[in-house]
Amino acid sequence: MIFTRWSAKFPGTQRRTAARSDRAATPPAGPAAHSAAPAGDPSGSVPAARAEGPAGEDPAPGAAPPTVDALSVHDILGTIPALVAVVYGPEHRLAYVNGAYAGVFGPRPAGRTAREALPELAELGLLPLMDQVLRSGRPRTVKSRKVPAGAGGDRTRDGYYTFTCTPIEVAASGPAPDPEVACLAPHKGVLVFGAEVTDQIESAERLRASEARQRAAAVTLQRSLLPQELEQPDDLRVAATYQPGGTDAAVGGDWYDVITLGAGRTALVIGDVMGRGVRAAAVMGQLRTAVRAYARLDLPPHEVLQLLDGLAAEIDASQIATCVYAVHDPNEGRLVYASAGHLPMLVRDADGAVRRAAEPTGPPLGTGGWLHTSGSVPLGPGSSAVLYTDGLVERRDKDIDEGVAALERAVAGATGSPDIVCDRLLRSLGITAAHDDDVAILVVQNPVRTGHDAELFHNAALELHGGTEAAPRARAFASGVLASWRFPQELHDLGVLAASELVANSLQHGTPPMRLRLRRTDRRLIIEVTDGDEHLPRRRRAEPADEAGRGISIIATIASSWGSRRTPGGGKAVWCEFALPRN
Repeated sequence: MIFTRWSAKFPGTQRRTAARSDRAATPPAGPAAHSAAPAGDPSGSVPAARAEGPAGEDPAPGAAPPTVDALSVHDILGTIPALVAVVYGPEHRLAYVNGAYAGVFGPRPAGRTAREALPELAELGLLPLMDQVLRSGRPRTVKSRKVPAGAGGDRTRDGYYTFTCTPIEVAASGPAPDPEVACLAPHKGVLVFGAEVTDQIESAERLRASEARQRAAAVTLQRSLLPQELEQPDDLRVAATYQPGGTDAAVGGDWYDVITLGAGRTALVIGDVMGRGVRAAAVMGQLRTAVRAYARLDLPPHEVLQLLDGLAAEIDASQIATCVYAVHDPNEGRLVYASAGHLPMLVRDADGAVRRAAEPTGPPLGTGGWLHTSGSVPLGPGSSAVLYTDGLVERRDKDIDEGVAALERAVAGATGSPDIVCDRLLRSLGITAAHDDDVAILVVQNPVRTGHDAELFHNAALELHGGTEAAPRARAFASGVLASWRFPQELHDLGVLAASELVANSLQHGTPPMRLRLRRTDRRLIIEVTDGDEHLPRRRRAEPADEAGRGISIIATIASSWGSRRTPGGGKAVWCEFALPRN
């Protein structure tokens, strides 16, 4: 087929009455037979372009302005750098391909069906699209189709093209030389136009690769700043999980921590730095380090948050963070906590009932100007607590209270060890690898101990009323208790000595009420003395002539660790620990 004997008519082109009358008076000759026109316009003309002569010269009176009808299809399509192919009929027989198309896919024989002559269109999935265009009469576009290197042309690298299939009308001005493709009447056809977008695709891929590297760096930083292994308290079972957002979401600043404070007490922390990326992860790391440092001071939860609030503003005034800091004391069986704008803890009782930890709470860290307060919630044997970040319950199409309510139902039915509970909560809330936000969960359980385990955990306490008889009574009490717990003689003697020194220190420097408490777990022996004076003892070097000042030094020498803290009702507690020998 010789395509120069055919014309392509494009739908939607407006035609001027003047152009129609001119063509009726003077039919076009030569190349004008190969014109592009609207599908419903039999004349095949397009609006004439305004012609201008040399500067300062007016066109000759009565001269007809030139029109684009004088340009042939070959003149137009042959110079376009995009890929162009014209097919007609229900089988999409090939009428024309331009030089750019042949340069990519090689020469193509006219007259054959597209499946035979243009197999690359079938590989690109365009043949069904061309069928739709013929049926609907509407253009269709597919974006960024890959054309492999050496796909029939002279390409040395893969290319990407966006193809647009436009309905046209292919009309014959005379019989085609090939009887198999002779066409005397107009046929509906499709113009396939392929614009190369390789540079754009490669730029987008480089951008995605760069974003992926940045996200990987942020995730690596985030995970390295989280605890590599959670501290396991004697009296609690804990587990935590962290899942970064999906590949399209930058990593956030979620974190958690478990800190053993001594004397059997444990601090539980969870927080979320607003924002995403490396900066949020870096701020998170600084806050987590600060929490561990403040925890060593053994301050009440609200005082820890008060210190964090000022530090967060100094780190980055443009970023704020939410946080919950809670302390578990096995002697009291409660969680004392404070919250800075964080979602409420959920506590599951031994009977399966779930409740939210009530106020107090304050604004997020970094806002300043707020005095945080502490609250408490029971956490007895058989109870558990769940601390989490907003990524677990927050959804774009739902109120966050609905998410918390859904989590309450999930916690009520989640049983098993803490790590199993973490996994079940993730599944119950529909958290997958494609989730659009970071998720952190910290599960804490206070188990019920029976049988042999129950024999490894004991408490004993003695009220001290002062006077000269208090120290001998304390030594006798400690000796009897440690003997009943069947400790080795060496550990028994060290425990009695530590109890004697702590009681003597309290009698000399403290005020009533005073109490001696002994506690054993499966790992350690804890001896603690409380009194009503708030002045904390400190270790100092005693001179040879000094008659006092050696008690705390003795404790620090013989015990595995020691410490002191102020108690909520006023007063202080001084304690020491001895690690038990492993059987």
